[in-house]
Amino acid sequence: MNSGLQLGKYSIGVGDRFAHQAKAQLRASMRAVAEGVDVIPVWNKSNREHNIVGSEPASVRQAAEAAVRELGWTRPFHVDADHIGLQTVDRFLDSSDFYTLDVADAIGRPADAADVEAFVGRHPELIGTIELAGLDQPLAITAERAAGAAAKYLGAVREAGRIYRHIVGKKGSGSFITEVSMDETDLPQTPPELLVILAAISDEGIPAQTIAPKFSGRFNKGVDYVGAPAQFEEEFSADVAVIAHAVARYGLPANLKLSVHSGSDKFSIYPAIHSTLARSGAGLHLKTAGTTWLEELIGLAEAGGESLELAKEVYAGALAHCEELCKPYATVIDIDTTRLPSAGEVAGWSSERFTAALRHDPKCAEFNPHLRQLLHVGYKVAAQMGERYLAMLVASEEAVSRNVTFNLYERHLKPLFL
Repeated sequence: MNSGLQLGKYSIGVGDRFAHQAKAQLRASMRAVAEGVDVIPVWNKSNREHNIVGSEPASVRQAAEAAVRELGWTRPFHVDADHIGLQTVDRFLDSSDFYTLDVADAIGRPADAADVEAFVGRHPELIGTIELAGLDQPLAITAERAAGAAAKYLGAVREAGRIYRHIVGKKGSGSFITEVSMDETDLPQTPPELLVILAAISDEGIPAQTIAPKFSGRFNKGVDYVGAPAQFEEEFSADVAVIAHAVARYGLPANLKLSVHSGSDKFSIYPAIHSTLARSGAGLHLKTAGTTWLEELIGLAEAGGESLELAKEVYAGALAHCEELCKPYATVIDIDTTRLPSAGEVAGWSSERFTAALRHDPKCAEFNPHLRQLLHVGYKVAAQMGERYLAMLVASEEAVSRNVTFNLYERHLKPLFL
């Protein structure tokens, strides 16, 4: 299946709420290149984030292109229309060359029985014992299990097909990268289900280059993985093997790879991802977003003075509107409000105390994951400050950009790819 524009083997989705850190983010990829590994930056921003901040998709491309030009980056880069559907995709058509088709809401919508029967009849190879290279145990799929998976996921894949063809109709085939996202749902997909999904994606004619399944455990925003890393490694390795099999069996793009969403700060599973990639030769797309915004706040706090006071003001505003800010992110945060310090307490903190509470260092006794998660979803408070917040980013650029680059390179790219 010819997919036209190609995504590199390793790529990182770099979110930037306020479009001020593109150069700092790009420097992290440049450091990886200097160490011998290409990690392609993909600037991503969702429709929800644009609406909250009051930005337009064109601003993401403008910031990315300015960074690429100023720093002399000669490798590819992309701009992702993150988590879009048919209702939201059109505003991204002019500026994006990467589309994350979010069809999780369509999972479980009952597929027509005749369609399920036709799918199973079309894919007898899915029934039985399937040996996969890299897996000790073969997949065992009964006809009933295949039909159940088809009934659950066929509607979602067909919705992805509708979005994909809509984009093709506007931009032409081969001019963009397609990701299919199924991670924002209640239950993880099993390896047999992933194989059924990939067969259906092939039937639908979608040249998917990345797929984002849901894994076991919690992928909360801005904090470490909550779950059993050994179980994650088993699932991740199995999914890598399923993808390799599906590429060969169904003619999907040869560079099809896993995409891990809410992938920033999941330090405890990075060793498992790294070892699996090294062993299998597979690629990876790791999607991050809010981690850069949090490094902005850390940089402001480090800068001290008015910048520190502004960071404290953001926290006070987030705390005052905690319920409202958390509601859209309820499935990806776990905040114990009794562990949140009062605005008055934080107002008295030093620069060092504020950064220690916010910086993601689990070994630090003062690190507060509840405060960090609240501020992760609290970017709306900064957005409402408008130019006052943006001007402070400029005034504190040295501290902010240093933290953004260090975070992406040392905590993310290095353990994953180097």
